Amino acid sequence: MSESDVMKAIENLRHGGGGRRLNVGAALQFVRQSVFASSSGSRGLEGVPQILILLTTKPSTDDMRSPALALKDHKIVSVGVGVGSVNFSDLEMVVFEPGFIYKVVRFSELPSIRSNLVAALNLIKDATESTSDLTVQQDSPQRDIVFLVDGSDETLSGFPYIKSFIKQVVETLNVGENGDQISVVQYSSDPQMHFSFNTYSDLQDILTTVEQLKHKGGGPLNTGAALEYVRTNTFAESSGSRHKEGVPQILILLSGGASQDEVKSIAAALKQDQVVAFCVGTKNSDLLELQTIAHVPSYAFALRQFEDIGRIYKQLVSFVKRVPRQTGSKPRTVFGKLITYLPTLLRQSVSLFSVASHASTQLASWLLSYLPACSFFFC
Repeated sequence: MSESDVMKAIENLRHGGGGRRLNVGAALQFVRQSVFASSSGSRGLEGVPQILILLTTKPSTDDMRSPALALKDHKIVSVGVGVGSVNFSDLEMVVFEPGFIYKVVRFSELPSIRSNLVAALNLIKDATESTSDLTVQQDSPQRDIVFLVDGSDETLSGFPYIKSFIKQVVETLNVGENGDQISVVQYSSDPQMHFSFNTYSDLQDILTTVEQLKHKGGGPLNTGAALEYVRTNTFAESSGSRHKEGVPQILILLSGGASQDEVKSIAAALKQDQVVAFCVGTKNSDLLELQTIAHVPSYAFALRQFEDIGRIYKQLVSFVKRVPRQTGSKPRTVFGKLITYLPTLLRQSVSLFSVASHASTQLASWLLSYLPACSFFFC
């Protein structure tokens, strides 16, 4: 099937007929057994990446856990796109990694995530082919890392887990004057620097100070102001930053809620300054906001609560350790009824790939409600 054939097939998609029940679990099982199969044209046995993009709008009415685990067991990398009142835990269960979730408020905003979605798909492809995770550049022996911690009232119960997570990450690093440097800033309505890069060069001093941190409290949560503070004050030579020496400047944002001030412009400024941002947020956070702040959307991790933060620890550390001394081109940031806008998103995405019977990329599409229906298979 050529690219033009795929485009026509997408254009001719018809709505599945609706229904009261949305059986995502059954659809996932159908896709794994019937679409990602050699008989349908799948090239999984040849080592070609198998990628699923799930677009859904509301909670599933059947069990998803077993089908979702089966997809992971079969090395099918799932990306979740949720619209409106979608159940976040459903997406979290399905996606291959926490950073592979995208959420928009309205269907009309689906095309706005196209560039970031395609970037994530290309990262998956590169990772599968290189077998070296999602970043394949040479890592750096030195890093300047800032932990920017939400200290508002929302994070009081999760604060011990936040501190434990920071200590876990720091313990994996090579802390020292000629190695990794650490700074911690806590914020709610305003930021407070607990220590800068040039405060401590001993690992135990950092761990002790983190353990003794007190929750700041208060509100509203002004993440934009905190990001600006970190950019101008923490990532500064006077605070020990080595950015002029080419040392990677890394920000790890831990947020428990949506910002009450504007973040887009400062997020763009951080990227302009080549600060590589990672974001970890809970269910009360704005995922789209976190993906805007993150260096790339897959560097935004979504959790239900900070008690679960330990499960992303290894992946985040892996990403952090692979940040190179020189970053590449600056990524684009995220700005925003299904059958009306889905074809546009699919057509735009398809146009960026090499699609043909023997090309590097093949596509399949299906619709689901009560029962899944395949629109076309790999061919």
